[in-house]
Amino acid sequence: MQNYRNEFPLRLPEVVMDIRRLGSMHQSRMSFMRELVRKIMSEQWQIKHSIFELDDQGFGTAVYSIDTPTQNYSYVLFSNYLEDHERNDRVIAEKWDVTMALCIGDISVQQLQDLRINVPKQELGRYASNVIVLSRGNKSSRNFDYVVEQLSQGLQPDVAHFIDAGYLYRTTAVYGSGKFGMADWYKVKSHCVEFNKPFSAEMFNCFMLRHFSLEQTEHLAKARGNGKSVSMDTQIKHYVGIGNSTGLGMAPYLIRHPKLISQWVLSRERAIASVSNLGEVNQASISALEALLSKAQLHIEQTVVPDPIQAGTNQVLAAELASTAAWLGASVHIGTNWRALVDHVFQSYSIETQELLNSLLLELHPDLCDEVYAHVDESFDTSPEMTVAELRSVIESHYQWALAYDFSQHCASHFFWYRSEEKMEPRIGQRFNEPGVEKEMPLVIARLVRQCYDKLSDFDDSQSIAELILTTPNLSAIVNRIQTMSHQCYGEIRGNLADIEMRPMDLLRCKLSFFGVSKFDPKSKLWVRNTMFQGAPLVSDIGKPFKDDWCFPIAPTDPSLRH
Repeated sequence: MQNYRNEFPLRLPEVVMDIRRLGSMHQSRMSFMRELVRKIMSEQWQIKHSIFELDDQGFGTAVYSIDTPTQNYSYVLFSNYLEDHERNDRVIAEKWDVTMALCIGDISVQQLQDLRINVPKQELGRYASNVIVLSRGNKSSRNFDYVVEQLSQGLQPDVAHFIDAGYLYRTTAVYGSGKFGMADWYKVKSHCVEFNKPFSAEMFNCFMLRHFSLEQTEHLAKARGNGKSVSMDTQIKHYVGIGNSTGLGMAPYLIRHPKLISQWVLSRERAIASVSNLGEVNQASISALEALLSKAQLHIEQTVVPDPIQAGTNQVLAAELASTAAWLGASVHIGTNWRALVDHVFQSYSIETQELLNSLLLELHPDLCDEVYAHVDESFDTSPEMTVAELRSVIESHYQWALAYDFSQHCASHFFWYRSEEKMEPRIGQRFNEPGVEKEMPLVIARLVRQCYDKLSDFDDSQSIAELILTTPNLSAIVNRIQTMSHQCYGEIRGNLADIEMRPMDLLRCKLSFFGVSKFDPKSKLWVRNTMFQGAPLVSDIGKPFKDDWCFPIAPTDPSLRH
């Protein structure tokens, strides 16, 4: 295996890539949203609307011009009337409150007309290659009308509403990377330096929807207020995020891009190792960590979720954060770095607390963790000259976790993954109770490895892999994957994605943590609501002094904002 160690040993893949641990990860300053906001603020992007043609009901067109040091972009949004019964977060929806597109350059009158025709159609539209992101969103039924009514009457909304649901709008899909005729990833990363990091353009789309939501509510309040309306308090504005609904469509990404995921995790693990061993412990850093622990505990306590499992997890997490703070305050043997604290939490508390502590420690030492995620060649390498004996040894060395599953047991083969014909989105079915298993997608890597390993017994040890593939071509993909990923430190998720106890939520949360979301609110095992950019700077903050401390946001404490 390639040596990924720098000065300090990294956590083992069997620890880091365990599916339950991946499903316990939290956002950090290395998350894509955080990196994007730092870029916006440090480069002082200029963001203003060139068109803001909304009627008194808030319907119409908005076009924002975004000027960066090297490029100009246009964010185009269409707000349309939607009946309450038509508001649906699922991918099968056909209408939305708002639809939007992020485009390279200024938009001509003709281009705007083309977008007005196509963007509201979403997947059914046709798009030019200057479009880099396509998205849609729905109003929060709990917050949007309430906030407009309060502002129109000259009153501030009760901040408690945003503790329950921290947004005015939520996105239901964000598309990029060449879908539906848009610019592909190669064009974006080579021509749009502002967005050449993972999912930066998609994250910026959500940042802009948040900005529009604030402007639209104030526009509506002014139209309805007959001179009585007020602007939203700036503290509340900062606490307003953008909601997001994420389902199974995101899960296969982690399986299909193992080299990329390995690089993401490797960057994070290097930072964790550096901070644990090099982060200086003194009274100032202890006080800073105690403040972060207190903030994170309150953030977790303010995360309102009806799901009993997640609610129980959050209760345990909040209690363990309090215990961690108490240990930190009482300890006289913590040492000169954070190693003793990390070891104590690893030995004493849940994996949720372990991973949250890692995120908090990264906040303390930006000089040790702001590593840039490098671009990755995602192609698989083939070594046809490798012998059957060598391949068997590779599997036994690097995929022993996959060989541990007994797929003859129904519980180990309970689920199968397929793509729906209606929306071409990933779904899961129950293998022994539902039809469609013949359309199964090759996502259960553990079973594919097991099948390959068992097939090797039909060949002589000295035969080459080329002979194996010629005889059994359906093994080509998994053999190439095994050969490639055996040289990667991380990348393969240690879990059986067909097991009856499998939780797709773990896959969703892992990817969302890299995005930088917070307040995970599971609606089932299959989809989750969460909040993006809550606590983040506003467009009006660009050009002002910036402290990158908006992680784990908590509600404003001003008594006047509580009713």
